[in-house]
Amino acid sequence: MALVIGRNPGEKIIVEHKGETLVIEAIKTEDGLLRIGLEAASSFKIAREEIHGRNS
Repeated sequence: MALVIGRNPGEKIIVEHKGETLVIEAIKTEDGLLRIGLEAASSFKIAREEIHGRNS
């Protein structure tokens, strides 16, 4: 089961794991699309699902 959280533009979600912090911010919505901002240490690997695991 996934955790589903609603956010308004400017609101954030904080994820902490093993002393590292990931900040996810809802930036804006337009035409039904959500724009998000991610702020994390370089130790986090962040990728869109459609390219996750692809070889470069």
